[in-house]
Amino acid sequence: MASSNGIPTGNGLIVSFGEMLIDFVPTTSGVSLAEAPGFLKAPGGAPANVAIAVSRLGGKAAFVGKLGDDEFGHMLAGILKENGVVADGITFDQGARTALAFVTLRADGEREFMFYRNPSADMLLKPEELNLELIRSAKVFHYGSISLIVEPCRSAHLKAMEVAKDAGCLLSYDPNLRLPLWSSADEARKQILSIWEKADLIKVSDVELEFLTGSDKIDDASALSLWHPNLKLLLVTLGENGSRYYTKNFHGSVDAFHVKAVDTTGAGDSFVGALLSKIVDDQSILEDEPRLREVLKFANACGAITTTKKGAIPALPKEEDVLSLIKA
Repeated sequence: MASSNGIPTGNGLIVSFGEMLIDFVPTTSGVSLAEAPGFLKAPGGAPANVAIAVSRLGGKAAFVGKLGDDEFGHMLAGILKENGVVADGITFDQGARTALAFVTLRADGEREFMFYRNPSADMLLKPEELNLELIRSAKVFHYGSISLIVEPCRSAHLKAMEVAKDAGCLLSYDPNLRLPLWSSADEARKQILSIWEKADLIKVSDVELEFLTGSDKIDDASALSLWHPNLKLLLVTLGENGSRYYTKNFHGSVDAFHVKAVDTTGAGDSFVGALLSKIVDDQSILEDEPRLREVLKFANACGAITTTKKGAIPALPKEEDVLSLIKA
């Protein structure tokens, strides 16, 4: 699919691996979970959001993960299919439920999470249940860190990464830190960094940068302390301050688009999906600063649009929405 901003959405397959769950979002904004009068169910889970973001932009996406063999699990699989995401990598667990998360944006703008995973189906994906053929056919393999928290999902994650790497995929990593899910902050940091050196492309938020470096400075030195020799691109997203990019040969920043934000859920996933959909067929963009900046501007616009509606998936934009924001 061509786009009038010069860089077309690619046709290569982007496979997202990890969790898909249901976020329950309060019907009223700016309240704590305890104060919320009611909740709306919103499909979510970062890797699934990325897959749908790619598909909405006209790219080719697949999702690999495990859902509960329950009403919610089948609903989520249905949402992926409705959005054009290849669902051949999904398995259903007879014994465990689909994960739920209650998420609120408090009056102070901070998100509060409460998870129901005890264990949830996504945690029980086994290495032998992976659709290896689907993974091998990808050009980009994208994942987070929530799938590293417990076995057997952790082994499935490591196996999937290894198979993708051997097949020549570009490995894309967004740690997507959710501290309440880990046994401790130290364990989270250790496990997130345990697969750091394997990724070709890494995206962190400003909050994750502070967490991983232990520094409260969000500057070039702090970001570059996370650099590793096999990395092609390191991205730091800064919310309303846009994003910064680092490669072997150059670095810089791209401004954000200013919109009226309602709910920031999924903005980072939208950003990642947009970026991956534009580089999947032409990774030379990662070494070409003017073209990379053009892609990041597009990705920033995608992230911005996603904050203007409640819930992640309903808010993910189509190419024409993005181009009209960039023109405006």
